[in-house]
Amino acid sequence: MLFHPSRRFVLGGLGVGALLPAMARSQLRFTRFPFSLGVSAGDASPDGFVLWTRLAPEPLDEGGGVAPHPVAVDWEVAEDDGFKRIVAHGQEIAYPELAHSVHAEVAGLQPGRSYRYRFHCAGDTSLVGRVATLPAADAVVPQVRFAAVGCQHFEAGWYTAYRYVAEEELDFVFHYGDYIYEYSPGVVLDAFRRPTDPVRRYVGPEPYSLNDYRRRYAQETLDTDLQAARAAHPWFCTYDDHEVQNNWAGVHDEHGTPPDLFVTRRRMALQAWFEHMPVRRTALSPASGLVDFRRRVDHGRLLRTHFPNTRLFRTDQPCGDDFKPACAEQTASGAQMIDAAQEAWLGEGLRASQQTWQLVAQQVMMAPLDRRASGSSEAQPILNMDSWAGYPAQRERIFGLFGRHVPGNVVVATGDEHQNFASDLLHDGRTVASEFVATSISSGGDGHEVRPGNERLMADNPNLHWTNDRRGYVVGEITPTAFTGHYRVLDAVTQKGLPIRTAASWAVENGRPGLQRA
Repeated sequence: MLFHPSRRFVLGGLGVGALLPAMARSQLRFTRFPFSLGVSAGDASPDGFVLWTRLAPEPLDEGGGVAPHPVAVDWEVAEDDGFKRIVAHGQEIAYPELAHSVHAEVAGLQPGRSYRYRFHCAGDTSLVGRVATLPAADAVVPQVRFAAVGCQHFEAGWYTAYRYVAEEELDFVFHYGDYIYEYSPGVVLDAFRRPTDPVRRYVGPEPYSLNDYRRRYAQETLDTDLQAARAAHPWFCTYDDHEVQNNWAGVHDEHGTPPDLFVTRRRMALQAWFEHMPVRRTALSPASGLVDFRRRVDHGRLLRTHFPNTRLFRTDQPCGDDFKPACAEQTASGAQMIDAAQEAWLGEGLRASQQTWQLVAQQVMMAPLDRRASGSSEAQPILNMDSWAGYPAQRERIFGLFGRHVPGNVVVATGDEHQNFASDLLHDGRTVASEFVATSISSGGDGHEVRPGNERLMADNPNLHWTNDRRGYVVGEITPTAFTGHYRVLDAVTQKGLPIRTAASWAVENGRPGLQRA
């Protein structure tokens, strides 16, 4: 079992002793299992990683069922499943100000090694998680495998896909955002924005307060399929819009709330995200209330991955947002998806890299798709203003950066669309990168093998090679010769436990731009 809500636990002699403040020793008795939300690890480096858990014996209650005092939590890292060869251990103080979450930053380990970890508190021990350090900077790495996951509307479907993610052989998981949905309970829409019946319901109303958001994260993370995936692999976590509010951009929400009020909600929402993700403490800036996950990591000489933040510094969506024809606001001075500092950071990361492959792991589609539906009489292309299509000037500058790198050896991994897409990205008439858009874990419900109206979409977008409208995830498989994306899908998410299958595989060959069927 991943957690045991009926058992009682008391202080078990963990040796916290007089080394800790009196308040940290005062909360050492729980009536229910304190590690109900499982464990996770991520944000790896060649010598370490972040270990995460949160004390929450009553995870849906305010405060998680823990008295508002600091609590000592011990952790240990081992080379073996039985913890006979412990290589690192330590103690963190879980503070009520951060929902008694733990972010233990482990360092001093060997590069390219797999480890096991666990936590102890009040006489109880968490389940065991697996994590790995990154390879050394100059290591010759034969292969990297990762899964791109996200868009997990709790009410829209079961998280069966995460059980299969847990069983994959992976080096890391990239979460592209929408870990929670902020919708009121019972508001479930299908791919065509029609209401459908929820398979399960959120507790509590749409979140606005910090405690509201904490409850949403706790309810999501109680899902045992999700817990299995979080414990099985190291994660790199990013957020998109629903962690705060649908289609927010910088200091703007979709309802026109005054920015000085919206940033208050944003601050609480992003703090709750930080409290539940295996990210470094530096991601949270207490003074400004900003939580920025931007990161760049290398897997030896094979792969460099860039994680830009496409929400926090974005200007408001042009043309009033939604799916619309192009308008003058798209090219207005200062319109940006990422800020100037990130754009320069991305360019420098590409220029300085000696890795064979570049992966840009980000949140919203880069391909400029014409979204006109079958039978549409629109004379102009219809664009998704909440994607990079709403910011074409900056997108073209980014594509120019891609084009100056090794031809074809830039790959983009994206979420948000609740469909699978395989596209090439063109600049000045030539392919400069390819994009694998991963579908949702559950958002949009069961979907279709091919969404109705897809023929028009394919005809209007020659750079688009393939689509699929089932739920699941993408496995990226990188070798020195090819970057391959395997689209794993389920036939339904309104039923539990259906089998996973590979709907298609697409690949980019080293030095040969453009996607090919694999």
